[in-house]
Amino acid sequence: MVKTVFLFPGQGSQFVGMGKEFYDEDAGCRELFEEASDVLGMDIARLCFNGPEEDLKLTANTQPALLIHSTVALKRLREHGIDFMLAAGHSLGEYSALVSTGALKFSDAVRLVRQRGTFMQEAVPVGVGAMAALIGLAHDKVQELCDAVTRTDNLVQPANLNSPEQIVIAGHKAAVETVCAEAKTAGAKRAVLLPVSAPFHSSL
Repeated sequence: MVKTVFLFPGQGSQFVGMGKEFYDEDAGCRELFEEASDVLGMDIARLCFNGPEEDLKLTANTQPALLIHSTVALKRLREHGIDFMLAAGHSLGEYSALVSTGALKFSDAVRLVRQRGTFMQEAVPVGVGAMAALIGLAHDKVQELCDAVTRTDNLVQPANLNSPEQIVIAGHKAAVETVCAEAKTAGAKRAVLLPVSAPFHSSL
């Protein structure tokens, strides 16, 4: 018997157009988008399908958008006979995983992640913080680069150890950008700013 694990994604994986194919093809998916829009008091489908990207990446919008997309994607997979034995989530994806198992109602989760996103953005206003993925540097080197740049008012630190090859950093925007530049000089294969509106998983 094949054992399948679903890992639901977190912020940074959103994109304009997300979920449109599911919405167009499946009445049940449309109902989920409509239910979420009622909870949020806004047309979340329109934002997901048409953007603008700058609004979609605001965390109060990103979080419900990704939860909805994960839920409708799972619905389609189940309709094709694909299901999981175990569900997990990467950051925000934990809420999608809870919905997928029935531990959390979809409408409650939409309301919860919207409020979560609002609080997170209030903690660090748009433009103050940033995140970036560094690919091809060891953790010790990333930590060294962050320590060299960090000051009391200009902090950056490792935030997500996604794999031996990929480490995400987070902190004040200027500090993150400086470490990205230094990482390339130090031999990183890539240093990519993530499309997020706050420095998640950092001490900020």
